[in-house]
Amino acid sequence: MPKVEIKQPIVDEIHASVKDAKAAVLVDYRGLTVAQDTQLRRNLREAGVKYKVYKNTFMKRAFENTDFAQLDDLLDGPSALAISGEDDVAAAARVIANFAKEAEALQIKGGVVEGTFYDEAGIKEIAKIPSRDVLLSRLLGSMQSPITNFARVIKQIAEKKAEGGDAAAAPAEAAAPAAEEAPAAEAPAAEAAPAAEAAPAE
Repeated sequence: MPKVEIKQPIVDEIHASVKDAKAAVLVDYRGLTVAQDTQLRRNLREAGVKYKVYKNTFMKRAFENTDFAQLDDLLDGPSALAISGEDDVAAAARVIANFAKEAEALQIKGGVVEGTFYDEAGIKEIAKIPSRDVLLSRLLGSMQSPITNFARVIKQIAEKKAEGGDAAAAPAEAAAPAAEEAPAAEAPAAEAAPAAEAAPAE
């Protein structure tokens, strides 16, 4: 079978992966241990990123007429391609950049995100963009915070009112016994009245 026929399915595979892709990162994986390579692949897969090693000539042909043709000048030496999923265009950059902090042998060549080329430094900046799940979590947290604060304020107001009610009730209860004792004080005066009337009888 001619070599062209062998190569074409691989070129078609790469082209199918990148034609509608929003982002991809090219790396040099030389120097990674088997364990590191396995872990990197696992991390990328869990993040929804496609990762595969291809020959540079295959990728160059597959990149023709796509935004990823901007990576042609980086196709030198061993290269692996990481393609982000639609839900998180920064996923490939984030996983690779974070992994490279521990595995220094992993070298970022560059990448294309939303049609724009980025060198290694640029990809590391893209990597700082939080994942979709993190962004949603932060959004929900920011929405819940005012509600929580409002509920706390309402509770404090209710407690203050309850304390005020108890304080007002105490003087009222203290005044009640005094009012009940007042008629008893009038009784001796009433009894003294007949004695005063009896005095002229002498």
